[in-house]
Amino acid sequence: MAIKKIKTLYDVICPFCGTLCDDVEVDIAENKVVEVRNACQIGTKKFFSSNPSEHRYETPMIRKKGKLEPASWEEAIDKAADILTKAKRPLLYGFSSTECEAQSKGVELAEMLGGILDNTASVCHGPSLLAKQDVGQPGSTLGEFKNRADLVIFWGSNPVHAHPRHLGRYSEFVRGYFRKDGRNDRTIVVVDPRNTHTAQIADLYIQVKPNEDYELLNAIRALLRGVELDVEEVSGVPMDQIKELVNTLKTCNFGVIFFGMGLTQSLSHHRNIDAAICLTRELNDHTKFLITPMRGHYNVAGANQVFSWNTGYAYSIDFSKGYPRYNPGEFSAVEVLIKNQIDASLIVASDPASNFPAASARNLFKYPLIVIDPHETPTSANADIVLPAAIAGIEAEGTAYRMDNVPLRLRKVKDAPGESISDKEILEKLIEKVKEKRGE
Repeated sequence: MAIKKIKTLYDVICPFCGTLCDDVEVDIAENKVVEVRNACQIGTKKFFSSNPSEHRYETPMIRKKGKLEPASWEEAIDKAADILTKAKRPLLYGFSSTECEAQSKGVELAEMLGGILDNTASVCHGPSLLAKQDVGQPGSTLGEFKNRADLVIFWGSNPVHAHPRHLGRYSEFVRGYFRKDGRNDRTIVVVDPRNTHTAQIADLYIQVKPNEDYELLNAIRALLRGVELDVEEVSGVPMDQIKELVNTLKTCNFGVIFFGMGLTQSLSHHRNIDAAICLTRELNDHTKFLITPMRGHYNVAGANQVFSWNTGYAYSIDFSKGYPRYNPGEFSAVEVLIKNQIDASLIVASDPASNFPAASARNLFKYPLIVIDPHETPTSANADIVLPAAIAGIEAEGTAYRMDNVPLRLRKVKDAPGESISDKEILEKLIEKVKEKRGE
C-alpha cells in the first residue's frame, strides 16, 4: 500500500471570521486537507469543507426543465452575461467572503451594468460605518489591544461563539508586551441582554434590556460628566452597577470596547454606535480608550475598503444613473428586494436566502438568479446558473482585511476540485463576455 505524501503549510491565514488568525498549520495529502492545527472548530471545518463532497460544486450548472444540470464554462458564462446585459436593474450582492481582487472586479461589473451593488455590511455592521462617518472612530490594531489593554468590554458581542480565538489571541487570555500575566492583568466586562458564554467568564456582566443600549450609553456619559441621575435604574441596570462600571472605565490604564451586532442591529442602530464612539472619545479625558467593531465575515472589512476606494462609498451603492449614488436603506439589498425593484441578481460568496427576510428571498427567486459559490446553499439551490468557485484563502490566494482594517495576504494551500476557478477569474470572464455582447 502506497504511503500518502503529506505536505505541511505553516502560518496559513484562516478565512472564516474577521479575526483572520494567521498561525494555522494545514496538512495536505493528495490535494486533500487531512489535518488542521491551531484553528478554531469552525475554521477547521472550513478547511475540511474544501475537500470534494456531494455539497461541493465542481462544474458550472444551468437550470434546465426545473433542474440544475452540468454545463460548460462557455455556455454558463454566455447565459449569465446574457441575463445581466438584458437586466435593467440587476443586483450584485455578497462579496464579503472572497478576496479583495474579486471585490474590485465586482465593482467594475456593477458599474458596467448600471446595477445595485451591496455587500453583507448592509445587514450587519453598516450602522457602524454610518456612525464612523458621523463622528469618526478612535481605533487601533488588535495587536495594540493585545499588548496594552487592561480593560476589555464586549458590548452586544459574544466572541466565544462568533470569534472563537479572539479571546486567546488578542483580548483576554493572551499575554501582551505590557500585559504579561494574561487574563490576570485584564478586567473583562460584558454588556448584553443575554447571559452568553462570554458573559459567564467576565469579571462584570451588565444585563441591559433589549433595545435599550442607547439609554444606557448616554447614562454612562452623563455620570462621566458628573451629572447625578435621579433614577434607580437605566435600561434595567441598577444605578449602583452603572456607577461601578463608570469607575472601572475611568480608572483603567488602557480600555477598549469591542461591539457587535447586538449594538448595530438593535433599536437605534447607528445612533447606538454614535453614542458608543462619543463615550470612547469622552473617556480619553480620563484615560486611554479605543473602540472597534467585531466584524463577522473574514473579508467584509475588505469589501467596505474596496468599495470605498473604487466608488467613494462602502456599501448600498446604485449605478443606475451612470455614477455611484449612496443611500443605505434605499439602495440596500434587502430594501430593493422587498420593494421588488430588481429584475436579476448576481450573488457572490453569500447566502441571502438563509439570512434575508422571507419577503426579500421570495422576490430574489422571482427573477433570474446567478450564484458564484463553492458549495450548495439555499440560495444556489434555487439559482438559474451556478458558477463553481475556488475557496479564497484555501484554493486561491488574494488579499483580505482583518476586522481592524489591517490587510493580510491569503494563501493557496491546495487546488480546487473539478473545474472550479477563483471568484476573480469568474468575474473577469463575465466582464469580458458582457463587453462582447455590448460590442465594446
